[in-house]
Amino acid sequence: MVEIKKVGVIGAGQMGNGIAHVCALAGYEVLLNDVSMDRVQSGMASINGNMARQVSSGRISEEERKGALERIGPAEHLDTLGDVDLIIESATENEQVKRKIFAQVCPLLKPEAMLATNTSSISITRLAASTDRPERFIGVHFMNPVPIMELVELVRGIATEDETFDEAKRFVAKIGKTAAVAEDFPAFMVNRILLPMINEAIYTLYEGVGSVEAIDTAMRLGANHKMGPLQLADFIGLDTCLSIMQVLYEGLADSKYRPCPLLVKYVEAGWLGRKAGRGFYDYRGETPVPTR
Repeated sequence: MVEIKKVGVIGAGQMGNGIAHVCALAGYEVLLNDVSMDRVQSGMASINGNMARQVSSGRISEEERKGALERIGPAEHLDTLGDVDLIIESATENEQVKRKIFAQVCPLLKPEAMLATNTSSISITRLAASTDRPERFIGVHFMNPVPIMELVELVRGIATEDETFDEAKRFVAKIGKTAAVAEDFPAFMVNRILLPMINEAIYTLYEGVGSVEAIDTAMRLGANHKMGPLQLADFIGLDTCLSIMQVLYEGLADSKYRPCPLLVKYVEAGWLGRKAGRGFYDYRGETPVPTR
């Protein structure tokens, strides 16, 4: 098993640029890729801004910020990732998209390179089977926002070798995260618990039990949650919430995981939460306003 020194991150969105951010701060060379250079540049700008805030808050020094930024480079095309030791795929939560990425990138990599996916719900075994190296494939589910959240769920597929698992554990420790090992079941641990709670909050809204503001206030003050479940859903992205609930519903064949029709309706309307400017809250003004 090759020692990880250079990391390729595919997907420069909120999760991908966060992963690149923590890898570079930990001393890894990082190449950041997406479907266009505009997205890569936007991701790198986010990293720069987020690191500047860490400097302002005293979490890192200006020298650490400069050094980390020097270690991150843009990868306009997948073929520029050929010499990396670890690929972390962090594309949208869609199995077909992820499988297509791995089919494209695998022939370009050196044989000993590891593959990891940042999926929050999709079968690691199925994704691994779409590659040429299932024994070197593992799930590394980061939490959002990556630079702040301490946990990474490590998920082995049925073919994942011990060497791959051990190297992944060392990698997670080096980037300053805590690993929680989950079995390869739909949505793993965190989202199997969290998303049904969010879905139930949406049902509570759908059935008229409470308003958006009342539900979120109740859970913040009554359960000591930092964010209400509807606010959190907007932060995650309602399309991602729906995808995870669909994985749970289809994978476990239990009606308790049926996505709330109101969640489906919001996604169909393009009301995807913060990233779209509107979800259970409207973010287009100075302060978020509940939409129901």
